[in-house]
Amino acid sequence: MSKAEQYVTSIPDFPEKGIIFRDITTVIGHPDGLQAAVDEMQACLDGVEFDAVVALESRGFLFGMPIAYNLHKPFIPVRKKGKLPRATVEKEYDLEYGSAVIEIHKDDVTPGMKVVLIDDLIATGGTIRAAAELLEELGAQVVKIVCLMELRGLKGRELLEGYDLDTVIAYDGK
Repeated sequence: MSKAEQYVTSIPDFPEKGIIFRDITTVIGHPDGLQAAVDEMQACLDGVEFDAVVALESRGFLFGMPIAYNLHKPFIPVRKKGKLPRATVEKEYDLEYGSAVIEIHKDDVTPGMKVVLIDDLIATGGTIRAAAELLEELGAQVVKIVCLMELRGLKGRELLEGYDLDTVIAYDGK
């Protein structure tokens, strides 16, 4: 068992009956939980050569920023459309009900750059896949994806096939 996992709070029937919500606020709300999560995610990068840490808004920032700081790497945010002030490139992707758009500063990524992609959760994999594709369109190479948690029942890993992917905590359900 991951040390970080003991700090995850499972809330049954939220947001609807039959769903177990895995709450990370109890992980980041405890100094030992936060330290364990960052350390265990960072350990997934041992031996990986990369130039920058890229993380997804907003919970990916909670883990990506300290990892970038610890490893003395640049931090590149992927944000929801309309949040970045300089020239951006964007990617639209499908959600369960509808679609969304993420974007990145165009000049943050250079061709040939090796990046790791960090987020808190793999559910259906759509957001992470969109971010990876956006980075690749800019010429970057996604050398690793690391997430704190994975909900295996939603099969997001299948959408990310072909990427080197690690998670610290995995739950079989949705």
